[in-house]
Amino acid sequence: MVRKVLFRTFVFFAGFGFIAGVVLIAYAYFTVSIPNPNSYVNSQATIFQYSNGVEIGRLGAQNRTIVPLAKIPLNVRHAVLAAEDKNFYSEKAFSVSGIARAVINNLRGGKLQGGSTITQQYAKTAFLTPDRNVQRKIKELVIAIKLEMQLSKDQIFEDYLNTIYFGRGSYGVETAAQQYFNRSVSQLSIAQAAVLASIMNSPGFYDPSYSQANAKRLESRFAYVINGMLESKWITQEQADKAKFPTIRPRLTSGSLSGPKGYVIAAAQLELNKLGFSDEQLLIGGLIVKTTLDQSAQQGAVDAVAKQTPKNAPKNLHVGLVAVKPGSGQIIALYGGSDYLVRQLSDATQSIALAGSTFKPFALIAGLEQGIPLTSVWNGNSPQTFPDLIKPYVVSNYGNEQWGQVNLLKATAHSINTVYVPLGIRVGPDKVIDVARRAGIPLNVEMIPTPSVALGVASPHVVDVAAAYATFAAQGIYAKPFLVDQVQGPNKGVLYQAKPQGQEVFSKDVMADLTYALREVVRSGTATYGTAGLGRVAAGKTGTSEQNASAWFSGYTPQLAASVAFFRDNASQTLNGIGGLNSVTGGTFPAKVWTAFMKVALNGQPKLSFPKPVYIGGRAAEVITAPIGSTPITTTSSTPDMGATGATGNTSATGIPAETPATGATGASPTPTSTG
Repeated sequence: MVRKVLFRTFVFFAGFGFIAGVVLIAYAYFTVSIPNPNSYVNSQATIFQYSNGVEIGRLGAQNRTIVPLAKIPLNVRHAVLAAEDKNFYSEKAFSVSGIARAVINNLRGGKLQGGSTITQQYAKTAFLTPDRNVQRKIKELVIAIKLEMQLSKDQIFEDYLNTIYFGRGSYGVETAAQQYFNRSVSQLSIAQAAVLASIMNSPGFYDPSYSQANAKRLESRFAYVINGMLESKWITQEQADKAKFPTIRPRLTSGSLSGPKGYVIAAAQLELNKLGFSDEQLLIGGLIVKTTLDQSAQQGAVDAVAKQTPKNAPKNLHVGLVAVKPGSGQIIALYGGSDYLVRQLSDATQSIALAGSTFKPFALIAGLEQGIPLTSVWNGNSPQTFPDLIKPYVVSNYGNEQWGQVNLLKATAHSINTVYVPLGIRVGPDKVIDVARRAGIPLNVEMIPTPSVALGVASPHVVDVAAAYATFAAQGIYAKPFLVDQVQGPNKGVLYQAKPQGQEVFSKDVMADLTYALREVVRSGTATYGTAGLGRVAAGKTGTSEQNASAWFSGYTPQLAASVAFFRDNASQTLNGIGGLNSVTGGTFPAKVWTAFMKVALNGQPKLSFPKPVYIGGRAAEVITAPIGSTPITTTSSTPDMGATGATGNTSATGIPAETPATGATGASPTPTSTG
């Protein structure tokens, strides 16, 4: 009795589910129409523009050449059928067993699966979004049914072969044949046809140019396709035996993302994703994206790197440059590398490098906020020992330079480590980190509150440092850097408009004194050599990490801030020796790139002046208790002596004013130390 009740209950609900399913599909059949297939085939790419409306490049511009089925060899057609759907010409529009497997998998909590026929694949590719849900699957089935009612199998197969994506920016078998074998589809051998049929299933998974693992997977699937053609008697055993895995053409380093512009488009694409624009919209939506980039400045960045970087530099030398408009956050230039298709990691927004002394201004700001003036006098001798959590922390200046009693202004100009470490200790490492965060160094850049934090042992992105120095240039107003200014739809309607918002994070008085100190870096300090010839007032800071593994120059004028970094693949590789220099510091190539760029970016703009310094705390003398190993620190009531800040013999072998990086002396704390 119980069994009968259970059986009847099962039959009832099964019947109810079947009826509901039929009703749902019937409703979909009468409400879902087949779009024009050309809407996808002729879909519009997203156009990226400079701020003046000139085109930078396109995303989603489909590389496609339509060929009639009659001009696609039987071997190519049979290879695709063997790979994707052997029974295409004899089966219905959709696979019942495939759908059943997908439904069962979905009920078990898995992802909605395929098992799709070629007709279903064409419906999904040409007419639908890539969403994987039940509603999309039902639409796919309805469109597939209607396609087979209105079109012949040959027409569906032709459209499919001209629509499917093969990777490398190629859509359809003709352009895929060109991309992978440098020949027309009509000239493909059986083996080459089998390779294309294998890759089309998942280009990112099988294209051998990406990895050795891909190559192995492709060879396995190639064998599967050849065996499938043999089993279906589309080729003979002799042909199968002769079908050896062919040579595949390397990926071309040309196209819409080639060169430096690829990094710009990739960065803008990522920003658009965060704003809610999907990759699908960007690939086929016909959007117009106006960026914040200034065309002249961007070209100036590319030219500056090309002209000022040594020609015989190692292949793994990386250069990043970002320029930000103070107060608004608009990125007006971005250089992430020489060719995006060669290396898809932006040296402007994604790579990281030890910051070195580019972080010293954060300690200086913390000191100014606590009333420690530029006139305060510190012990600049080397080496010195300071307290740390584990054991004494030994700090040395570059070349173990002895500076004696030196004021904070001069210590900034010459990047004296044995002054900045005790300054950081005096104000508190946590305060230095707080200043860095307020300036624009994001939370994803790790900073540890130790005495070495003032020496820049953190590893930021170039864009992070550029944003921080833009805060200095804007007299304490921080604005988040951004690249996308406006997005228009295909009908020119505005879908998004950026609204820059600045936030005051530092007082103008503090910024005035900071800028006064950083001007000395350019005027008579570590950046004097590299910034010569700029022709206008500027402020900035050099930065060089331990063992000269990275070198920075970050600086600004009242109108523009920019940061330039040189580095290699990891911190164990030094820059020394590049360009014939025994010591590559921030004042060498990075400063020269920065200067060459700024001259172009600021061409035609007025020569403005910085606010005058206010000399915070400089009118009242006080004695500050010094950390271990140094002498008492005093402040004077006089204003800083501009004539006392010239270099005093602290030069490199090339006569270039050098920084004073910590040398990591024996007995130093295990905390990593910066070299400037």
